[in-house]
Amino acid sequence: MVPRTTHQRVSIWSATLLLLLAGASTATAQFKPRIIQETTVGDKFTIEGGADFWFPTADLTVASGGSGALAGIPGTDIDGKRDLGLVDKKLPQLNLVLKAGRRHKLRAQFVPIKYEQAAILSRQIDFNGQRYTVGLPVNSTLNWKALRLGYEYDFVIKSRGYVGFIIEDKQTDVRVDIATPLIKPQFAHARAPIPALGGVARYWIVPRVNVTADVTGFKIPDSVENRYNAHYVDIDVYGTLNATKNVGVKVGYRSIDLGYKFKEDTGSFKLTGAYVGVVARY
Repeated sequence: MVPRTTHQRVSIWSATLLLLLAGASTATAQFKPRIIQETTVGDKFTIEGGADFWFPTADLTVASGGSGALAGIPGTDIDGKRDLGLVDKKLPQLNLVLKAGRRHKLRAQFVPIKYEQAAILSRQIDFNGQRYTVGLPVNSTLNWKALRLGYEYDFVIKSRGYVGFIIEDKQTDVRVDIATPLIKPQFAHARAPIPALGGVARYWIVPRVNVTADVTGFKIPDSVENRYNAHYVDIDVYGTLNATKNVGVKVGYRSIDLGYKFKEDTGSFKLTGAYVGVVARY
């Protein structure tokens, strides 16, 4: 026969074990693993500035008809490389973004595009009412100041990226100068603001690396007298590696296509190529 005290001890240990098991089951049921969410690096800033080196291939054509006493003399379509000896070179790009809110950004970009060259004419050309004959030495300058001023609204924002639309004013200032020993220096100048609309999308591949596509453009149709028109298409695709939230490096590919007709002057300017750069944020 088992002593009564032994039964009491067994009952106490059994009850204690049941309480421990019940507590462990409850704790297991209540335990939820903590979800660690990766945060992107580099999208939280007030101001962002950057500088790039662009290596474009240039396809530039310009024509300028006569004016005043020389009015009515059509201009030759002058190819920058074939006729003037233009050589491709790297160009700087300067960028600035101000973040006015979670969805609002003010953007500015300036690209000073300037080519200077010398050549011996291999064919006869007419420029600004003047005739340049075969074998004539010419010095020329093509100066294109491309300034973008825009507003971006990001209407979709997710943890891995965003999508927005862009309204821009592309301040376009193009001047071509041609000088020879025998003819007074001549130039053609076109300057006008060109409005543009477009969109931008960014996706974060990993927390420190993103890819961005930025496309803007606009077309001004022919005027009633067919004396004015213009188009501007700007495509920019790049990736950014952010070393820290304040500093990153960029690698991209950009294409700019500008065409215009202003009275007797016309121009077609296409620049396409890769670029590298750095960005800094605060």
